[in-house]
Amino acid sequence: MSKKIAILIPCYNEEHSIEDTVLSFSKALPEAKIYVYDNNSTDRTLEIAKTLSCEVRTETQQGKGAVVRRMFADIEADIYVLVDGDNTYDASIAPQLIDKLLSDNLDMVVGARTRSSETYPRGHILGNKVFSKIVSVFFNSSINDVFSGYRIMTRRFVKSLPVMSNGFEIETEMTVHALQLCLPIKEIETNYFMRKENSKSKLNTYRDGFKILRFIFFLIREQKPMLFFSFLSLCCVFLSLWFGGVVIWDFWLTGQVSKLPTAVLSSGIGILAILFFAMALILDSISNGRKEVKKLHYLNLK
Repeated sequence: MSKKIAILIPCYNEEHSIEDTVLSFSKALPEAKIYVYDNNSTDRTLEIAKTLSCEVRTETQQGKGAVVRRMFADIEADIYVLVDGDNTYDASIAPQLIDKLLSDNLDMVVGARTRSSETYPRGHILGNKVFSKIVSVFFNSSINDVFSGYRIMTRRFVKSLPVMSNGFEIETEMTVHALQLCLPIKEIETNYFMRKENSKSKLNTYRDGFKILRFIFFLIREQKPMLFFSFLSLCCVFLSLWFGGVVIWDFWLTGQVSKLPTAVLSSGIGILAILFFAMALILDSISNGRKEVKKLHYLNLK
C-alpha cells in the first residue's frame, strides 16, 4: 500500500521563490500532493501559486505557527513534508529523507542545514547555535539545527502536536514535543541554498530571537517545572541566607536584632523559597499528568 504524501508550504511574500519551490518538490516527489498556504502576502505570491500544480489555501491569522497549525488540522496524509517557500531547501533529497523516516520507523526527520556566511546571516547562525544548545541542555537533545523548516513527519506526530506558537517558535515547539514524549527523531544534514537576490528573510534576528528565547523558557517552565521552580527556590535560599547571615552574626555579637528590616526581608525570601519548592512539586505532578495524556493520544493515533 503506497503512502499518501503531503508537501506543506507556508509562505508570506515569496513571489520570487514560490514557483521554484513548488516545481522542485513536484519533480522530486511527483506522487505527492502539494499544498501552499498563503499568509496575507502583499505581493504576487498568491497569484503565482494559483497558476501552479498545487492546492492553494489561505490563513488570515498572521504568523508561521498559525499557518502550520491550520495545515496540521486541515490536511490528512500518511507522511507530511514541511518546507519553507523560499527555495532554500534541497528538494532532491526529500525521497531519501522519507525512506529514512520509514526504514528507521521514525516520527520526524529534521533536515539540518549546511550553512556558510554567504548563504546564511551570521546573526542567524549564532542564534541557532545558542538556542539549539539551550534546547539540548534542558531537553537532552542532540539536535544541532532546532530552527530548520525542513521536516518530514508521520501522521501520528502531526496529529498529536497541540501547536501553541504563532510565529517562528513553531520549529522549537515541534522539536520539544518530540523530545518530551521520547519520540524517535533523527537529524540529517542537507544542502542549504542562498536566497534569490530580490528575496528577503522574514526572520528578524533580534525581535524574533527574543520571542523564541521567551518561548523556550515558557516550554522549560511548562515541561520542566521541577527544574524551573527548584532553581528559583534555590536562588531564594541563597539570598535568604545572605541577608539572614548578617542578622544572625549581629545577634551573636550584640544579643540584639538591630537590623530588623533585613531580618524581615530574609524571612520573606525564605518563605518565598518554600513556596517555590511547593509549586515545583505540585506543577511537576500536573506536568507528568499532561505528558501521560499526550502520550496516550499519540498512541491512539494510527
